Amino acid sequence: MKTNAKRWFLGAAALALATAAGCASSGGDGPLTGSVPSDAPPAEVRKAVREVDAARLRTHVDELAGFGTRHTLSDTASQDRGIGAARGWIARKFQEASEESERMGEEGVRVLFDSHTVEPDGRRITRAVEVVNVLCVIPGSNPAARERLYYATAHYDSICSENTDADCDAPGANDNASGTAALIELARVLAMHKLDATVVLMATAGEEQGLYGARRHAERSRAEGRDVRAVLNNDTIGDPAGPFAKGGQEAAHSRRTVRVFSEGVPRNATPEQILAIHAAGMENDGPARTLARFVGEVGAWHGLAVQPTLIYRNDRFLRGGDHTAFLEHGFPAAVRFTVLYEDYDRQHQNVRIEKVDRDGKMVDVQFGDLPSYVEEDYLADVTRLNAAALMHLANAPAPPTNTRLSMSGLENGTRLRWDAPDPADNPEQIAGYEVVVRTTTSAVWQSAKDVGFTNEATLDLSRDNWLFGVRAYDADGYRSPVSFAVPVRE
Repeated sequence: MKTNAKRWFLGAAALALATAAGCASSGGDGPLTGSVPSDAPPAEVRKAVREVDAARLRTHVDELAGFGTRHTLSDTASQDRGIGAARGWIARKFQEASEESERMGEEGVRVLFDSHTVEPDGRRITRAVEVVNVLCVIPGSNPAARERLYYATAHYDSICSENTDADCDAPGANDNASGTAALIELARVLAMHKLDATVVLMATAGEEQGLYGARRHAERSRAEGRDVRAVLNNDTIGDPAGPFAKGGQEAAHSRRTVRVFSEGVPRNATPEQILAIHAAGMENDGPARTLARFVGEVGAWHGLAVQPTLIYRNDRFLRGGDHTAFLEHGFPAAVRFTVLYEDYDRQHQNVRIEKVDRDGKMVDVQFGDLPSYVEEDYLADVTRLNAAALMHLANAPAPPTNTRLSMSGLENGTRLRWDAPDPADNPEQIAGYEVVVRTTTSAVWQSAKDVGFTNEATLDLSRDNWLFGVRAYDADGYRSPVSFAVPVRE
């Protein structure tokens, strides 16, 4: 770690070129550049990324699809069909990860059922039902960070064409056995590695009926004061080609990326906060966008095969996801991972072959979300991105607090100040700080400067023309998420 290297990671000429070209815009599939650290990423994370096994993911997707249906209202007594059998199987896979890890005591991996009674809603819940989330909790090894919770979520329920039909076959391979399989593999891999903070892997039910499992869990978490710092929701992450032919140009493009959706202005912001956001030009610097950029930089730093395409929107149109449940309940750092292209002949469809008019010709079309459409190597790459992001989040120091753009008078330069994290967030872990900057029209941070172990920095950049943030780093090279610099008169 070069704690005394007072330099920009991206040179002035390269920065000007990147700015003119739009840098790593949120609509492309190339790696982010500029603020990505120049040193090697932590070895512990690189090792974990290599351990993700595509063959295991293939098996998990096939097993989940083999339960026939995982509809929230489906059979709970059968051992081999329905949502009851599926959740029991998920819990057993989590338990296997717990036993293989050999973690003991306060660091022992816990497998939990999180059950909620949901009454008929006149829409998709036709009778009272127990909506049961399955959790794998990997406690942090650092007592000072253990109460910080970093979630990866995926719903394990499925539906077919009629959303209240609990009996029809609904294999739900891509939507969302793929995300559930990723959680199971993450449990196996992450439980074997050092994590300062706690990672929670949660397979939710009731998503297809209205995010019931996630909403009830988020509501309870808020009521109990849980410190949920970030949520990575994985939903439909296994079929990159979508409606395009495998081997074609579109499929090759989509194979290299996964969309990461993020909310802009936090939905629970007060009127005063919204005014401050508009005044400072912070519309793209809420906690969800900050998390999305963090995921993007982790992917670029590790040079992963699948890089995030940042979508500055909370979700797709006419669709919803479990990350929104956390946003609604005051946990503003939540994002969604989804393939670049979706095939709507497969999603929420009865399994069937039907003749369809395609360009004036009647052709046989296979409907249904079948496991054959899931590409395990791609799913493994998305799982690797999740593993890297979660390990960086769990092991990084907490961000600085009260990061501010000093506004004592008119000037062309920029003065930044910040405070260390709260004492409960183990500020002793911090080895130094980096200032990150971007132009006001850039979607991502474009450059970073190591300023060492200090709480202020002066830059020869106009505060009117740039956006600024500060992140902490530790001796192992982990970087915190960015703390945005808010203008303050002082």
